[in-house]
Amino acid sequence: MAGYNALPLVVLAEHFAKLPGIGMKTAQRLAYFVMSMPEDEVEAFAEALIGAKKSVKRCRICQNLTEGEVCPICSDEKRDSSVICVVENPKDVSAFERTGEYKGVYHVLHGLISPIDGISPEQLMIKELLGRVSHGGVKEVIMATNPTVEGEATAIYISRLLKPLGVKVTRLAYGLPVGASLEYADEVTLFKALENRSEI
Repeated sequence: MAGYNALPLVVLAEHFAKLPGIGMKTAQRLAYFVMSMPEDEVEAFAEALIGAKKSVKRCRICQNLTEGEVCPICSDEKRDSSVICVVENPKDVSAFERTGEYKGVYHVLHGLISPIDGISPEQLMIKELLGRVSHGGVKEVIMATNPTVEGEATAIYISRLLKPLGVKVTRLAYGLPVGASLEYADEVTLFKALENRSEI
């Protein structure tokens, strides 16, 4: 793209290409599309990006993304705070909430243990989870990481840390295909996986 295109267009495409799932061809299409947008729409798009980055933060309890100090799920008194569903990222919370069946609360790890990618347990929100369980009142922790090598390793690692705290640790049932991503699972499959979870 470089040689015959304006440098700012090349730089814009390179930034789009940094997004997950966006290859260089798609990045170029997006860059050209932005150039065809009215200036006020481009400014609104840029402001939305900056606004989201500045105003969205992690819930101090569950680590999910929220605007306030505490997210709406953690502050909802109707939720069962004795059951914590541990997920990899905020998108997984949205997937479970779509089922309309889960009434407990969540804990977002913001990643999975992956030595190959240089991600160690210390980089995840594991310490915060242990702190929540240590405070008491938690009866069950559901490990709802994806059924991948990294997801399984993370679930086993955390379950070993939780066992001495006297809490029941369960794993989602495998109605979920191995290697699948929770965010793409349909509501019925997710509900069945949750309903038929087994103890680790």
